[in-house]
Amino acid sequence: MTNIQPTQPLSGFRVIDLTRVLSGPFATQILGDLGADIIKIESSEGDTVRTQGDKIDGFSWYFAGFNRNKRSVVLNLKAEGDKRHLEDLIKSADVLIENFRPGVMDRLGLGPERLSELRPGLVTCSVTGFGSYGPYSKRPAFDFIAQAMSGFMSSNGRESDPPMRTGLPISDLVTGIYAALGVTAALLRRERNGDGDHVDVSLTNSMISLLAYLASNYFASGRITPRSGNDHPIAAPYGLFETADTPIAVAPNDDVFFGRLMDALELSDLKTDPEFANNHLRVENRDRLNAFVLGRLTTNTANYWVEKLNDAGVPCSHVYDINGVFLDPQVQSQEMSMPLQHPKYGEIKVLGFPMKFKNAPCQIRFHPPDLGENTADILNEVRENT
Repeated sequence: MTNIQPTQPLSGFRVIDLTRVLSGPFATQILGDLGADIIKIESSEGDTVRTQGDKIDGFSWYFAGFNRNKRSVVLNLKAEGDKRHLEDLIKSADVLIENFRPGVMDRLGLGPERLSELRPGLVTCSVTGFGSYGPYSKRPAFDFIAQAMSGFMSSNGRESDPPMRTGLPISDLVTGIYAALGVTAALLRRERNGDGDHVDVSLTNSMISLLAYLASNYFASGRITPRSGNDHPIAAPYGLFETADTPIAVAPNDDVFFGRLMDALELSDLKTDPEFANNHLRVENRDRLNAFVLGRLTTNTANYWVEKLNDAGVPCSHVYDINGVFLDPQVQSQEMSMPLQHPKYGEIKVLGFPMKFKNAPCQIRFHPPDLGENTADILNEVRENT
């Protein structure tokens, strides 16, 4: 462990971050938000995300959104001197996380045996497209490929439409969460018995893990649940509905919520309609049921129905664009947008912390670093401690 004063859950743990682009940096940002000391190792060209997304004064806010609470060190891992610097850093670390293709770490002379020699008990984590072994392990992969191969893309859109990707790079984000969770679990185990471990997470496996009831239905019956657009494939009425002005999302997922919805819409007689007696029948007769619901919702505005249905205990929401999200009073109360001060670029707005700790809250301790900003300081730290 490093000598950072332990206050947050992962304070005192040092992570060597050899990742770039999105899934790995998201994982290490989560670990950094939880207090870990993240040392981001970059080449002289830097993480490619530094050049992407909207910029102000040449600084990428996309990069800022995934690289707070880190310090940047520039090393050329093909140069012997810089490789020795990396090995010295590994000796001081608790975790090493990388998202190279399988085999690259071995070619760098940093395979499992060497890492164990440098730092007994080291927790390592590999983030890959398909996993570290198997026939596809060395194929290139990005989010779009993982969405396609995992079956996730085939579940989006309407039955008559082609498969549809989700707008956000969800496989990168979910994999980053799994990587952070796996590393944290491995550190907990090490605290108990002193043993390190290797965590292997992949974009494709992470997406397959989200198949939920689509996989359960398939395992149970061999049946592939058809795509249903914004309607829920196994619940009704459940989806987007037009109102007098803008659509709303309504999600009554069982008999109790269905009854509440019917009462709130003054359609209580439908609760005893034999075609709607249970969820299975409601799904079979979705079009007829949705027509009744739509006929009521279009008589008033989205604001009216969001208040009325929530007051009745029916899950219901506006359908926001990104601007609407951050204007919502609940989102604002949760501080899901927060300012970050950068010494060169002033105030940068970033997403807030989704995990709320009562006694050891997440903190922004370091601004997103300029390329190599901390190289000299960190190498001096290591030199003084060896």
